[in-house]
Amino acid sequence: MNSDAPSAGAPARRRFPYHRLLLDARYALALNAICALVITFILNPGSHFGHNLIASMCIGTIAFLLIDGMRLTLWGADQRPRFLPFMLIILLSVPVAQMLGLALFGWLTGVEVGGFENLLPTQMMGTLVFTLLATGGAVLFFSSREKIARLQMVAAEEKARAESVARQAMQAQLQLLQAQIEPHMLFNTLANLQGLISFDTDRAQLLLDQLIQYLRATLSSSRAGSTTLAQEFSLMQAYLGLMSIRMGARLRFTLDLPEALRDIKVPPMLLQPLVENAIQHGLEPKIEGGHIHVQASTDGGALVLTVSDDGLGLDHPGQTKGTQLGVANIRERLHGMHGDAASLSLIANTPAGVVARLQFPIHSTTTSPTP
Repeated sequence: MNSDAPSAGAPARRRFPYHRLLLDARYALALNAICALVITFILNPGSHFGHNLIASMCIGTIAFLLIDGMRLTLWGADQRPRFLPFMLIILLSVPVAQMLGLALFGWLTGVEVGGFENLLPTQMMGTLVFTLLATGGAVLFFSSREKIARLQMVAAEEKARAESVARQAMQAQLQLLQAQIEPHMLFNTLANLQGLISFDTDRAQLLLDQLIQYLRATLSSSRAGSTTLAQEFSLMQAYLGLMSIRMGARLRFTLDLPEALRDIKVPPMLLQPLVENAIQHGLEPKIEGGHIHVQASTDGGALVLTVSDDGLGLDHPGQTKGTQLGVANIRERLHGMHGDAASLSLIANTPAGVVARLQFPIHSTTTSPTP
């Protein structure tokens, strides 16, 4: 058992942000070097730059450790320090840093410096004033830097919140669009079942049994955020088998799924509306029926799904007119997930029928929204 773990109910102990202290130290060392340059070339021309640099590093580093160390200890890295206590820390730290820094400088260089008592009042005051000004500049620099960092953090949080709200809104819209498919499919199937009951009860019973099995198999898939091509084609196998009971020999179909594409993730219930349209508007009104070919392939970095039939075609006068709910639904779902990178086209097949072609990026199919 870890003895350092906090006991239940005890407040968590705040750890000192050493990484922040090390990050601030880089800027503090740079400011110390600037102070040495100012002393050597402006305040005391002709003085020894090396000594001024060592003295500035000693005094500035001690002041930085006292001020920034106390700030991080009392307020942490993310909390803004209170003005009056922080000013008091600065006023107390500057003379302490001055004395300790000069003592450290003398020890490192062997130069006899002496204490404040050996300095003239004007020298002592000038030294303190310069140290205070340098410290004030450092504090102003760090305060501005932290203010910018806080504003950037707030902006990042607002951006993340806005993106989260947008994702939730898009997810809700996609779920609503997806939910429209199932009643659409059930309405068509139950209407067909009602027609069979009046003149072929045996086939109606078989259709009802197949429908129950199909619904059991598709219930979990239709509620999921994504499925695989293998599962989607398996559902099309069950659905077309269901339709074959009603249409008999008038319906023939082929499912073509390459082994390499079986595990690619796609939105659920994507192919079924297209297969429904092919049957309802293309093959069913055709006396001799026809053939449906469902195929998956790739084109560069895109997945291509096609549903082709040899039915009546797009402009045949005998074709039944529907609400095109399934096609519009698919277009909206794809646009919501992939934008302009996805497309759904309906073109005339040769010699007859329609080809519905879906295309969208393969890499984006693995990030479909989940309920």
